[in-house]
Parts: sequence; C-alpha cells; structure tokens
Amino acid sequence: MSTRFRIALLLYGMTNAVIFGAGIILVLSFPEISEAWPYIIPVVVVASFVIAAPIAWLIAPRLRARKQRDR
Repeated sequence: MSTRFRIALLLYGMTNAVIFGAGIILVLSFPEISEAWPYIIPVVVVASFVIAAPIAWLIAPRLRARKQRDR
C-alpha cells in the first residue's frame, strides 16, 4: 500500500463529510423543492461518497512530509 493511498484513505472520511454537508445545506436551503427531498438527499449521499475519493486522492500528495518531497 503506497503512502499516497494511506493518506488519501485518512482524508476520504473528512472530505466526504464536507461534501455531504455542503450538498445537504444546498438542498435544504430551497423550501420550494421540499416534496423532492426524500429523493434528492440519497442522491447527495451517494454523490458525496463518489466525489470524495478523487478529491482525497488529489489532496494526499500535498500532505506528505517535506523529507519525502525532496526525493
């Protein structure tokens, strides 16, 4: 298992939570679509799971130790 993968794995949960929170706030801020909330909220949940992985993968190399960057 590479270092990048391990860091991305740790970041995945935090990234997922932030994306989910932003999506839920966006959906719930429109009362006009309150009838569609039971259908839209599961879409937000699935989308946050899917979108969080590539974002965590892109952020992971930036969090490596400085010693590793010099190599």
